[in-house]
Amino acid sequence: MSSLAGFQRTYLRGLAHPLRPAVRVGKEGVTEPVLATIDEALEARELIKVSLPGTRLERRELAAAIAERSAAECIGLLGGIAIFFRPCADPDRRRILPPVRPAPTQAL
Repeated sequence: MSSLAGFQRTYLRGLAHPLRPAVRVGKEGVTEPVLATIDEALEARELIKVSLPGTRLERRELAAAIAERSAAECIGLLGGIAIFFRPCADPDRRRILPPVRPAPTQAL
């Protein structure tokens, strides 16, 4: 997935604010059943929160592993909660569209 711009990440974090974590990663870490659950949640919702255990560094590594293995983008990591976004593969089923900044106009 292509990297999102800062203003798009901010928009998506705002949409994720009222959400509750869809998945909780346990002490076993990122296992195949956890990845399957994350994949299902991303397919259904496109934007999810995941609760992560461990220290700050461990949570950062877990978030990176989840993003890589699920083809999603980690939008934010605050405390023990990571926010992931992956648009639906079918354009007709997409519910969340990050904003697009208009092209700058040139003054005459």
